[in-house]
Amino acid sequence: MAELDRGWRADLYAWIEQRWVHRAVIGIIVLNAVVLGLETVPAINDPYGPILTRLDRICLTIFVIELGLAMIAMGPSRFFRDPWRFFDFVVVGIALVPATGAFSVLRSLRVLRVLRLASASPRMRSVVSALLAAIPGLSSIIALLLLLFYVAAVMSTKLFGPVFPEWFGSIGASMYTLFQIMTLESWSMGIVRPIMAEFPYAWLFFVPFIMMATFTMLNLFIAVIVEAMQSQSQAAQARQMAEIEAIAEEKELELHQDIGKLRAEIRELRKLLLARGGGS
Repeated sequence: MAELDRGWRADLYAWIEQRWVHRAVIGIIVLNAVVLGLETVPAINDPYGPILTRLDRICLTIFVIELGLAMIAMGPSRFFRDPWRFFDFVVVGIALVPATGAFSVLRSLRVLRVLRLASASPRMRSVVSALLAAIPGLSSIIALLLLLFYVAAVMSTKLFGPVFPEWFGSIGASMYTLFQIMTLESWSMGIVRPIMAEFPYAWLFFVPFIMMATFTMLNLFIAVIVEAMQSQSQAAQARQMAEIEAIAEEKELELHQDIGKLRAEIRELRKLLLARGGGS
């Protein structure tokens, strides 16, 4: 009975993991994303609101059924140990919370179901896995960037705060202004040039800050992420090679066994022929 139980669970899991099932789920996720987007357009939502709501509920029902089948096939313990399945469970579970009263804000979180594309698409999975693998390296860069921001904020508050209190009147205001400068959003005409009208040599502070914060630190972010993606790709290739080698070794072992059986049959045939020849 236990073997039969494992057999139908394995068959159900194999059916869920079929390519066409994955593609169907991705198509429903995209459809649900379009429906949620159309609900934000008054010209479409006003006349077709009930239809969009019904489509949204149908999509949610399909998601619940798909997760339920996966939980049955994998078993609760294995299901919740799979990070992608657990992510799908949380995202779909949020949509099942009644969006009334104190939970009305959760209605806007229904769009999180679109994030299931990240778990349904193998390519997106690899990108997300690379980003997660890059977090340790990124944390060091973020800490260094915060240190740079703090030092620059203290200096800019003391240098420019008395004349430009709106931008550099406090540590918090200075850090926000420096963040705007780091993003290069209106940094020259909006901030630096008015300051240079009062402090002609202010560029000696802002230009090195931009060079370090924008061009150096942000490129370090990109470098760490690219390295993590390359490591993920190399690890995936190594796993594929290991699987190919394991299959090749298994085939080679089967071939040796077949050759051994063939040799044994040939020996038996020779003995039989010799016995017949001696008897004649």
